[in-house]
Amino acid sequence: MLRGKKIILGITGSIAAYKSAMLTRLLKKEGAEVKVIMTEAAATFITPLTLSTLSKEPVLINFVKNKSGEWNNHVDLGMWADFMLIAPASANTLSKMASGACDNLLLTTYLSAKCPVFVAPAMDLDMFKHQTTVANLKKLEIFGNIIIDAEDGELASGLSGKGRMAAPENIIEELEKYFSSNQPLNKKKVLITAGPTHESIDPVRFIGNRSSGKMGYALAEKAAELGAMVTLVSGPSAQVITHKNINLVKVESAAEMYEASMKAYPNTDIAILAAAVADYTPQEKFDQKIKKKLDTLSLHLVKTKDIAASVGAIKKTNQINVGFALETQNELENAIKKIKSKNFDLIVLNSLQDKGSGFGHDTNKITIIGNDNKTQEFELKNKQKVAEDILHAIIAKIDA
Repeated sequence: MLRGKKIILGITGSIAAYKSAMLTRLLKKEGAEVKVIMTEAAATFITPLTLSTLSKEPVLINFVKNKSGEWNNHVDLGMWADFMLIAPASANTLSKMASGACDNLLLTTYLSAKCPVFVAPAMDLDMFKHQTTVANLKKLEIFGNIIIDAEDGELASGLSGKGRMAAPENIIEELEKYFSSNQPLNKKKVLITAGPTHESIDPVRFIGNRSSGKMGYALAEKAAELGAMVTLVSGPSAQVITHKNINLVKVESAAEMYEASMKAYPNTDIAILAAAVADYTPQEKFDQKIKKKLDTLSLHLVKTKDIAASVGAIKKTNQINVGFALETQNELENAIKKIKSKNFDLIVLNSLQDKGSGFGHDTNKITIIGNDNKTQEFELKNKQKVAEDILHAIIAKIDA
């Protein structure tokens, strides 16, 4: 859920600042982009060098970057972030946040932030229980901040009680819970087919196509980032998956892709059929390599089962089916025919006539057509951005 998120990690003057090293490491491990802002007091507990090394970004402390007068723009920082996490948040910083004081870069960035702000307090138990701290935390909640509650345990003072900053692993869990519940595809089950199929002639040779699987894999990653539980049925492809919410099912032939897709489809909310499935397969598959003896060789090909038509025939009203049409002529006409014949809600059209579009490219140029005949044309984009456009069209269809 945190992959690709832009995060400002604010660190204040607390002994718990040492935990921010592990927190930064975990955020990066989840695939987030992290910028650290420290108070001067925080830098007495943990060095900026440590956090810069872990975040792979310069650590920001002061308004002015260097002697030339270049400054750290708190407004730009507040607009850049997807969310802000202040951990640890000392009693002093909580008080300033609640009153609107802004005497350091962290606080001015907080006041400029347009994104969700998470606060993980850390202090000794008597400070944590003090009525001013309790009041400040309540006020911050009223302002819309999300408080990640302190935990019980042994404190730096030697006392034991509530006031410890939540463990980094628990903070990550709280963040994932928040973002999963606010994702547009949260708990949706998505079936995606990707890549080519290889139709065996003999143990050495096959009939295939030039599909790389890049589009299907990009769709799988983006759908998972939006909260979906993805089943990715992939033909032979060099692409890799990184998101933990993707279940990769590897297949080779059209028949295997058909079986895997039909098995997954009944429990699917959204099916995106992006694979370039072979239309024909050799009727006879030889057990041994065919020797080059004759001047000519004839293969008898038979039709493969049509996955799109098969799932379209059993589609329920609460399911969304999305197809792909790669055309070389009469593009729009052929795509619209497929919508009707295969019971698609949306079809993604791209043409080999468009430079940089189609098999093997990192880019694609698409037109999305709905079963209501509404069309959206998009410029040439990288396939990650194309995946976002397709998924936004699907979400709009669901919400319509």
